[in-house]
Amino acid sequence: MNTPNNRVIIFDTTLRDGEQSPGASMNLDEKIRIASVLEEMGVDVIEAGFPIASDGDFEAVNEIAKIVKDSTVCGLARATKGDIERCADAIKPAKRGRIHTFISTSPLHMKYKLQMEPERVFEKVKESVTFARNFTDDVEWSAEDGSRTERDFLARCVEAAIASGARTINIPDTVGYTLPHEYADLISFLFNTVPNIDKAIISVHCHNDLGLAVANSLAAVGAGARQVECTINGLGERAGNAALEEIVMAMKTRQDLMPFTTGIISEDIMKASRLVSTVTGFTVQPNKAIVGKNAFAHESGIHQDGMLKHAGTYEIMTPESVGLTQSKLVLGKHSGRHAFKDKLKDLGYDLGDNAVEVAFKGFKDLADKKKDVFDEDIIALVDDQVIRTNDRLHLISLEILCGTKHKPPKSELELEIDGVVKSCKSTGDGPVDAAFNAVKALFPHGARLQLYQVHAVTGGTDAQAEVTVRLEEDGRTCIGQAADTDTMVASVKAYLNALNKLLVKREKSAPSALSA
Repeated sequence: MNTPNNRVIIFDTTLRDGEQSPGASMNLDEKIRIASVLEEMGVDVIEAGFPIASDGDFEAVNEIAKIVKDSTVCGLARATKGDIERCADAIKPAKRGRIHTFISTSPLHMKYKLQMEPERVFEKVKESVTFARNFTDDVEWSAEDGSRTERDFLARCVEAAIASGARTINIPDTVGYTLPHEYADLISFLFNTVPNIDKAIISVHCHNDLGLAVANSLAAVGAGARQVECTINGLGERAGNAALEEIVMAMKTRQDLMPFTTGIISEDIMKASRLVSTVTGFTVQPNKAIVGKNAFAHESGIHQDGMLKHAGTYEIMTPESVGLTQSKLVLGKHSGRHAFKDKLKDLGYDLGDNAVEVAFKGFKDLADKKKDVFDEDIIALVDDQVIRTNDRLHLISLEILCGTKHKPPKSELELEIDGVVKSCKSTGDGPVDAAFNAVKALFPHGARLQLYQVHAVTGGTDAQAEVTVRLEEDGRTCIGQAADTDTMVASVKAYLNALNKLLVKREKSAPSALSA
């Protein structure tokens, strides 16, 4: 991929590295929906998965390769023929397909993880890239744990990978260990040392273990890197990856010091953030940069005074630049479809007619319970009723009897399981326990409840409750979320959402060495 010197390629790995977050899991439809949003917002390269990991991952990469036309579709592969062949098959339908192959190069990884001598690793670099070039001209090679690799050995590997046909060379900070000035110096060293470095684009992939993923990525861009690997909301294993929205908006806001451009339509950032949060169940923290609820909120009296006089006193970017709009529409029980559709567009949702009808019915039901329907209510409603599809477990009805005169609390639950409606009664130490025991009776499982959390979507006693549930089974964790004006209904929906994700995750048995 040729690019002007100041153009930075955005490589999004939400669907691959992001899904490796403990608790995150996406089904095929969800991955396709996210890939479509990434393509619409101008992402250059979509790393859609790790095809050898499971049949589900292969299918996801393959289906995304059929649908995506404007972005390059990429699959990950270890430095083995089996991985590379599987990846090549997955990306075959793509208009533009990339094989991303990697191997560890640090002394620690080579000795303890690979149990290979450096010279054998060096040979594997050449073998893997050469083999991958049999299937596509677009091959990316990564030096896993690159930031802790001996520099001379790294330079040899990079030179060999380029000579073998790699068009992109990725230098990951796999464990989030490096510091910005150190990382920039490493990238500069490679530009000054590797004789054929001009034949490839240098990429960076930073993890956030020390909270420096974005800073390190930007430092590398300043040193000459022209591809950044990142994820929506900074999703990723351990402390996450560099956040796409922060990378993009930092360059857009500080053109004076970082005169670089990307192809990202920044106004789509909030839409992508909300979708990924809903699909994965990972709530965005309120003070998260760019996309957090408080990112453009001003409570201090001094700040509010300044904002009233000139927004630039305390805002370095506009809310509109990332897709937040100040709507003049106030919705209630008498609002019609047209006003509701306008509100959905304001909030960044582009739904089909059937999905709009489902959401509108849910809105009318909610408006009967609440006097004022806020933007946050509609976001929670659409996320809950429209975005989550193809689940095996659905709530039909729930009744709870509890209080000081009803000991122990009793629940009566009706579920649809794989298209069959089942019901039962149960008791528990409290209403939540009684409801969850009923779910276990209807759908026996060994998952343990690790987290149960409730917060109000908006203010007021009629606010919707948003419930987050985390389940663990055999080392796999899944997070479920749901919202409803009835806290108990929201609780059961969130529990079922986590179970549905766990069922998806049971099908995945990813091989080791996924980090890159």
